Amino acid sequence: MIKYIAYCRKSTDEKDKQVLSIEAQISELKEFAKRENLFITEFINEAKTAKVPGREQFAEVLKKIEKGMANAILSWHPDRLARNSIDGGKIIYLLDTGKLLDLKFPSFWFESTPQGKFMLSIAFGQSKYYVDNLSENVKRGNRQKLRNGVWPSKAPYGYINNPKTRGIDIDEEKSKVVRKAFQLFADGNISFTGISQFMFKFGIRREGEKPVKVGQVKNMLSNRFYLGILKYAGEYYQGSHKTFISKKLFDEVQKQVDKIERPRQKGHNFVFAGLATCGECGAAITAEQHIKKYKNGTGQTFIYYRCTKKLKLCNQKYVSEIELEPQIRKIVRDCGLHQGWEPYFEKWITQAEEKDKLTAEVEEKQIGGQIQETEIKLNRLLDGYLDQVIEPEIYKQKKNELFDEKLKLEEKKSQISKNGTVWLEPMREFVNCALQAQKIARAKNNCHDLSIMAKKVGSNFFLMNRRLSANLNFPFAALSAEAPYVPQGKGAASAAPNSLAISKMVSPGGIGPPTFSLKGSRSTIELRALKNSKNFLG
Repeated sequence: MIKYIAYCRKSTDEKDKQVLSIEAQISELKEFAKRENLFITEFINEAKTAKVPGREQFAEVLKKIEKGMANAILSWHPDRLARNSIDGGKIIYLLDTGKLLDLKFPSFWFESTPQGKFMLSIAFGQSKYYVDNLSENVKRGNRQKLRNGVWPSKAPYGYINNPKTRGIDIDEEKSKVVRKAFQLFADGNISFTGISQFMFKFGIRREGEKPVKVGQVKNMLSNRFYLGILKYAGEYYQGSHKTFISKKLFDEVQKQVDKIERPRQKGHNFVFAGLATCGECGAAITAEQHIKKYKNGTGQTFIYYRCTKKLKLCNQKYVSEIELEPQIRKIVRDCGLHQGWEPYFEKWITQAEEKDKLTAEVEEKQIGGQIQETEIKLNRLLDGYLDQVIEPEIYKQKKNELFDEKLKLEEKKSQISKNGTVWLEPMREFVNCALQAQKIARAKNNCHDLSIMAKKVGSNFFLMNRRLSANLNFPFAALSAEAPYVPQGKGAASAAPNSLAISKMVSPGGIGPPTFSLKGSRSTIELRALKNSKNFLG
């Protein structure tokens, strides 16, 4: 008696919409078995691709055939049994050995004869060809999408796949959450887990309504897709999608990505930790907490900062946070800009912007010519690759180098087109930062904000004999300089403007940028040197 095992399969990633569902296959097979008087011992169903070997339920079918529990298979079509050469070969081998007596398909004729086995081999070969061809078509389609600047996969957080245009669009709501997440992370006081919780709170979650994994958060914060750059299979492409994360914000986030996982003292988050090094030996300054107990059962917590003394013998003593905080406030306050100076700075920035626009067109043309030269090199490189003169790995490496060069030129051209020159926007940010510095220095119970501002105005803080000093970042050094026209001990711009100060600090008639005369210095520092300063905020 011939006993059939009915095998039904539907892959979860099946591209052929004509393939019946498992429920439909079962119904069809039952009707076919009744019509042909076939005896079915059981139905075995599986939802897995047959492109590669390793299907558990299919292996169970073959195992039962080999044990004699059944000697025939009923399935919708040969491609349900095998889409790879190994599984197809196993079926034909069982037919050759006589353990498999028959195969039945409602949509395919088969007899266990040399001709029938030959036709079955062709059917299996066609199934494999379909899979291989489909894979090549998908890859080809992906490559064409990438050439058109379209991401061929699931849209990153803050974006959405548009089924009509087949492109990537900005999600108006979630993009705001992602932008805020970038801003929070750039401030430097939140972890990857904190970002995940923030995103979860505002509706950005992974499947199963769970918070985004830490690794996914890190990948999101480092994904150059948000700058309009696609990286696929190790190769760069220019994206056509709109962006909502600025290059400056993205770069600030990358700095925090490098810093966020640095080990800290367990159980504490000292606000001024990592700010300074020892002025005597150069070792790091660490912090520790001590609790003083009183007889009445109460206690008081004290925080101290001291040299780790890990490099060499050092005689420096600790300093309490109570002593350190006012020193930091003074440094930040002296680097601040009084609110009264805001209209004067805004006036000459506006005038400088108008003047620079006149030269922007010339610079844009020059950069445009450089971009064209880079594109010509890319085309020549592609021709060499297509002519098999250049090896694939060398082609990919050189293409990425030229692509990076082109991106930098386009970014520079974009900045010139938007701002006239690249220094005006950082100048505005500097003025806003200097205005904020005074507010932060005057406020109370804001040590975290104070620490962040201190890192913006200065670098290489040193603690020596319980006194804090810093190498101030340009141009904050100019703002903090003492001058004869302001009260002793205050920065040149930290006091309210008066007629003498205005005549000293702002060029006559507002023609040029303001200058700051440093007491004891040999020259005058001009803020316009920001034009040549890449990272004046540290």
